[in-house]
Amino acid sequence: MSEGAPLLEVEALAKRYGETTIFQGVDLQVARGEFVAVIGESGVGKSTLLNCIAGLDTIADGRVRLAGTEVTALTEPEQALFRRVQLGFVFQAFHVLPHLSVAHNVGLPLLLRGRPDEARVDAVLAAVGLAGLGARLPQTLSGGQLQRVAIARALVHRPALILADEPTGNLDPTTAERVLDLFCAEVRREGAACVLVTHSRAAAARADRVLTLTANGMR
Repeated sequence: MSEGAPLLEVEALAKRYGETTIFQGVDLQVARGEFVAVIGESGVGKSTLLNCIAGLDTIADGRVRLAGTEVTALTEPEQALFRRVQLGFVFQAFHVLPHLSVAHNVGLPLLLRGRPDEARVDAVLAAVGLAGLGARLPQTLSGGQLQRVAIARALVHRPALILADEPTGNLDPTTAERVLDLFCAEVRREGAACVLVTHSRAAAARADRVLTLTANGMR
């Protein structure tokens, strides 16, 4: 882990839907080079927490600071631009674009920044075990392959923070281990950080820290 100010600071974060509190009082600090796993009971709001950190969901209280920028103080357009540079998000639902090839899906974060890089796309596809499949369309892939497309897309632009929502849930044990190796390598090499939500004990065991989310905070 790198010394100095945390890359990610979450303070007193709370999320409510109407009168229902999903979680409150969530505090979290993640250093550069750190891999943190978040576990917790189903329905406690683990995926929602990632969305709040990314600025994809509104919060009731608290703040999120990433790489010196208070994300929760930005406007929606500013948050979108900030995510484009600083964040890589692996969604459970994949969110690949069906009309784009695998390579174009993976390369989209680079294209949006005006920095297309076919070599980088090919390298990341190879790293997740999809070498040679760049020209394929998403509908021709299995669920596990789509998961790996989503992972490659999250990593391709070397984000400061990787947020991963059950990234190994659709993968066989061997591929899951390979993907976790890749997460660890990216975090260590780039001085980035990763927050991973998981139900998998094997995935959580690879993290530097394992935290449990409850309705009343993180422990």
